[in-house]
Amino acid sequence: MKSSLLVALICASLSVQAGPLIELSAEASRPAANDLVRASLYSEASGNNPAELARRVNADIAAALKIAREQHGVKVQSGQQATYPIYSPAQKIEGWRMRSEIMVESRDQAAVTALIGQLQAMRLAVGGITLLPSPETRRQVGDEAIREAIQSFQQRAGLIAGELGKSWKIKQMNINQGSSEPVPMPMLRGAKMTMLAEAAPAPMEAGESQISVNISGQIELAD
Repeated sequence: MKSSLLVALICASLSVQAGPLIELSAEASRPAANDLVRASLYSEASGNNPAELARRVNADIAAALKIAREQHGVKVQSGQQATYPIYSPAQKIEGWRMRSEIMVESRDQAAVTALIGQLQAMRLAVGGITLLPSPETRRQVGDEAIREAIQSFQQRAGLIAGELGKSWKIKQMNINQGSSEPVPMPMLRGAKMTMLAEAAPAPMEAGESQISVNISGQIELAD
């Protein structure tokens, strides 16, 4: 009885044996508008009294948060805060430096530019500005790129199978999505905070990022 069952299983396995497997891949890339602006601004102070530094910096950040929250269409949140020692040439602590930042984000570039100008007038400095696609734009363009990559995958599969005179079906498919790096705005380095505070907000050219999709997988050929 056991031998008959084993023979039946072997025959069934042979009857559904897979045809040749072909590995292939396809790619698609589409431009996505950098319609989201993210910026970090900070207050920094140095001195011998850490408590006094904290009072000054925290007052600057509190005032900045109040103004930023009143800006329609702009998201704002507290950022990193750090206090670290200043060493003399003899490696002795001769003072302290405290830095605290806020982060602002909006799809309204004009609103962010105006807000940055206001905060710079309050002695805050710009730590960095990044332009990138918003989540909604990234998702929409990513879906378009996926559709295009799938069509390319199917066309290649059909071409291969057609040249071999066989039909085909998808055996396995992997979809990987990526994008180019966000566009950072060039910032002054090593300048005194007072100089940065007096500077007017730089004009921003949003540009585009590339959203790419790579599809890899296997197709099974059959007669």
